[in-house]
Amino acid sequence: MDLEHQTMEMFLRWAAELGLSDSIDSSRSLDSCLGHSLSVADFPLAGGRGLGAVRELRKGELVLKVPRNALLTTESMVAKDQKLRDAINLHGSISSTQRLGVCLLYEMSKGKKSFWYPYLVHLPRDYDLSSTFGEFEKQALQVEDAVWAAEKAIAKSQSEWKEAVTLMKVLDLKPKFQSLQAWLWASATISSRTLHIPWDSAGCLCPVGDLFNYDAPGDDLNTSEGPELVIQTSSPKPVSTTHHECRNNAEEAGHVVETQSERLTDGGFDEDANAYCLYARRNYQLGEQVLLCYGTYTNLELLEHYGFMLEENSNDKVFIPLETSLYSLASSWPKDSLYIHQDGKPSFALVSTLRLWLIPQNQRDKTAMRLVYAGSQISVKNEILVMKWMSDKCGRVLRDLPTSLLEDTVLLQDIKNLQDPEVCLKQKETEAFGSEVRAFLDVNHLWDLINGDVIGLSGKAVEFSRKTNRIISKWRLSVQWRLRYKRTLVDCISYCNEKMNHLSST
Repeated sequence: MDLEHQTMEMFLRWAAELGLSDSIDSSRSLDSCLGHSLSVADFPLAGGRGLGAVRELRKGELVLKVPRNALLTTESMVAKDQKLRDAINLHGSISSTQRLGVCLLYEMSKGKKSFWYPYLVHLPRDYDLSSTFGEFEKQALQVEDAVWAAEKAIAKSQSEWKEAVTLMKVLDLKPKFQSLQAWLWASATISSRTLHIPWDSAGCLCPVGDLFNYDAPGDDLNTSEGPELVIQTSSPKPVSTTHHECRNNAEEAGHVVETQSERLTDGGFDEDANAYCLYARRNYQLGEQVLLCYGTYTNLELLEHYGFMLEENSNDKVFIPLETSLYSLASSWPKDSLYIHQDGKPSFALVSTLRLWLIPQNQRDKTAMRLVYAGSQISVKNEILVMKWMSDKCGRVLRDLPTSLLEDTVLLQDIKNLQDPEVCLKQKETEAFGSEVRAFLDVNHLWDLINGDVIGLSGKAVEFSRKTNRIISKWRLSVQWRLRYKRTLVDCISYCNEKMNHLSST
């Protein structure tokens, strides 16, 4: 049995002793908290390590119960350590999230002496949130709004670290736990893994519960323009539900009652049970990965708060630069409602605004306004103008970006070859790398390593350090994000051209 498997068994046994369970049967063995509904499994093509169903699960069924005493919160960590409690009480000016970050680093600094060690040892050591991006990965996003969002996330993390350092010094943490790198790790852990709790806005870390991977909200849980959130998280858009909405009526009734509140939540803190309760968001077959929905996010938001993105994300939105005069007509709709869906269709608000904007001002009478607000076209001529404007605008945005969709597709394959230990790069292949790959190798001083191996003696593929592989992963995410952005613009052009052809023929 390998070390990772041994530590996982120890972790699940520790969790069982604290009362965690995937069964409502409280008399089960304390050898593991799993086995009745779930098991830890690898899903290489769908999020990596996660939780799989060990039997058929029904939508709305309780699949995991985590008692309050097992949740990592500022409250629970302070309660076990007088030194930490005194220090926290003296530093009330920092935010609740910063306090949780310091508490997490403080517990990490204890190593095996920490009560939470069996859980902490299984936390990821690296994250790919945009706040951890370097200059190269940030600029690789290319799109101005995305680069700005990454800069904002990076600046926020650095500012919060500077504010929290004083508290870390009072606790006399070792220098490595006071470093910016350590703070970025703690912040990313909190951002990507905490769940909402009613008594602390920072949220809680939920042992075992944070092994669930992400599932985007389905079409049955949202509308095309304004989907609701699904699970309570400590992210910027927490859903607001009461503990009564999270309770599983199947425990008493013997069957699942699919009420609206149950369909809109995957979990929440149940005050009556004094535990965090998580439920199956749909029916699962034996062996399937059981997923949770963290909320409704665009790909850029997923990258910022969780460190991944989805190739197919029905909640993604692409924003393009719009004329100032157009915004003045869009007062009936929020500015962030003027976007393009991932499938290339302009949003209702964007089409409606363009319909109004593209008719002469002296024709913007009550009849035209009534048609616009009803979502109806004003005329065939106006609708063709709207589609042509959108098509031309998307084309200009694509042309203004440094690389094309095709170039990015080739680049992703180059990155894959660069990172894949099974691929042996030959001299002529490295010479054929595009300018962005060469720039990456220059910035990270990797040419000597590659060339040394290519002409070197082993004939094996280059094995980069863990740090270098993390940088490559972040860069790859940036390229994937901008590629998905460009595909949406291309799809929008196709959609608009098809609409124009149809309108012209009629």
